[in-house]
Order: sequence, then C-alpha cells, then structure tokens
Amino acid sequence: MLALYFDGQPTIKELPQPEPGPGEVLVSVHLAGICRTDLEVLKGYHGFKGVMGHEFVGEVAAPEDSPWLGQRVAGEITIGCGVCDLCRRGLAGHCRQRQVLGLKDHDGAFAPYLRLPAANLHAVDPEVPDVFAVFTEPLAAALRVLEAAPVSPSARVLVVGDGSLGLQISWVLALSGAEVHLAGHHPEHLALARPRGVATFLSADLPPGDYDIVVEASGSPSGLELALTRVRPRGTVVMKSTYVGHYPLDPAVLVVPEVSLVGCRCGPFAGALRLLRDGRVDPRPLINRIFPLARGLEALAWAQRPGVLKVLLDCREGD
Repeated sequence: MLALYFDGQPTIKELPQPEPGPGEVLVSVHLAGICRTDLEVLKGYHGFKGVMGHEFVGEVAAPEDSPWLGQRVAGEITIGCGVCDLCRRGLAGHCRQRQVLGLKDHDGAFAPYLRLPAANLHAVDPEVPDVFAVFTEPLAAALRVLEAAPVSPSARVLVVGDGSLGLQISWVLALSGAEVHLAGHHPEHLALARPRGVATFLSADLPPGDYDIVVEASGSPSGLELALTRVRPRGTVVMKSTYVGHYPLDPAVLVVPEVSLVGCRCGPFAGALRLLRDGRVDPRPLINRIFPLARGLEALAWAQRPGVLKVLLDCREGD
C-alpha cells in the first residue's frame, strides 16, 4: 500500500499492509486530516519517524471475528500499555510508555490502512458523513477545554488563534453561553466564527480588558505571550498549542497575578460525535482542499500555505 511516510523528509512510500495484533483491529481509512501538529512533525516534533497522520474516519476491515467488523469508526490516538502505574490509575492517555497514532512510535492514518486497539474506537452514526466525522479528533480536543477550565455562562473568554482548532474551540465555547472573543490574523477565518455568536478581532486590534479564561491555540509562542497579557488575576490560560521550540517564560507573570497555566490535549470523542450528529457543529467551512493520498506531498505543501485551514487526504485505495 502507498503511505505518506516521514523519515527526516516526507515521502510517498510503498509499505506492507499492517497486521492487527491481539486486541487490535485493521481500519480501512476513508479520510484523514492534516493538522498543525503534523506540520510540526516535519520540523522534528517528537522525533517521529513513520506513517504520519492522526485525524481519520474509516471502516473496520479485520479481523473477521471482531464485533467492529464493517463499522465506520473514528479512533482515539493515544495507546497505553495498560500495566504502568498511570494506566492502572485510569490515566492511560498519559501512559509512561504511550504510543500516539502518527505522532509517537505508532504508524498513523496517512495510508489506506492503520491498526489500532479496538478499545480506542468510537462508532460513527450512519447520518454523520465522512467529511464531518474526520473532524472528531480535533473537535474532541476543542471540547477538552471545557474540562480543563470549566466555563460558566457568565465567563468572559478569549481564544487566541484563528486556525482550524481555534475556530472549533470558539464554536464549542459559544455553545456554553459564555461571552467568547476570538483573536487572529485572517479576516476570512474570523468571519467563520461570527455567525456562532463569537466576537472577533484582529490580534493587533484586540480592545483593552482582561478575560477570565484565555485559550491559546495559535501554534506560536507569540500567542502564549498575548494570552498571558490578557488573562485577569487568578484567571486561567489553557494551552492547546504544540510546536517545536521553546518559550522563555518569566515565572513572575504567573506567580504575581496568581494565574493558572493549564495544559490541554485530547478530549471526549463521544461528545464530539454527538455535536456532529446533532448538527450543532458543521466543520465543512474549514475544509480548504481534498487531495488523493498519492498526492500527499502536494497536500502537505498546500497545508503549509498561509491562511489554509484544513486539508484532507482521501486514503481509499484506487481513489
């Protein structure tokens, strides 16, 4: 099978079809999404080598005795060992030997087939089309913000970053009834948030004022700098960005105003699938282009263009 493989440089490579091990299934990938974190892999994130990609929707193709056979699914990306102290405490997402689909020690979704533990699967309702379901993983990550920093209807919240994830976060937060502001650099992106009740601003034009919660989803150290200047004393900054590089944090910006800085990663797939099924989130405006897998290198280049939101790969063999 052809796969989009990274080994210091991305290549389209012929690989053997993966074989599911005990407790695993083989998923025939329909669509996969290129995420900003995938672009960070190209810069050396996690030192990853292998088949890229972690956002997907597909159909279980094997083994034949699996109760999932023929079911359309999305899948959680973190694979725990099941035996370490963190796994035993119910923190498999932070397993000490964890693998992460397409990001750490486990081949990913930019291929016609992937293998994944059956325990990671979530069924996709028939009425949810593939172009919606492929957003399950990033939408779940957006929902995780509500768990990391519970948002009351009276809260004043700022999202920094108007990329695909930042937009989804602003949409989800707006559903909570809170006052939600979004700051970014692309007027055409900001326009996708306003119909959801989100007040939008170019970052340079963000008016004065503090926020109870600031969500940093810009993918850039400058986004964290802005977030830390706009959170109120004893407020919370939720950090969503992952990128190669370092931010020189002055401890005083946290200690003096008693600000909480909270890391926030993967989220609830079931909740994301409900939002997609019920039509409360329509991710289609985020899709810029869909490429066949054989043109994966072109797709990666397109995804790196300024202002591009979401690029999808059609991974079905023969398509």
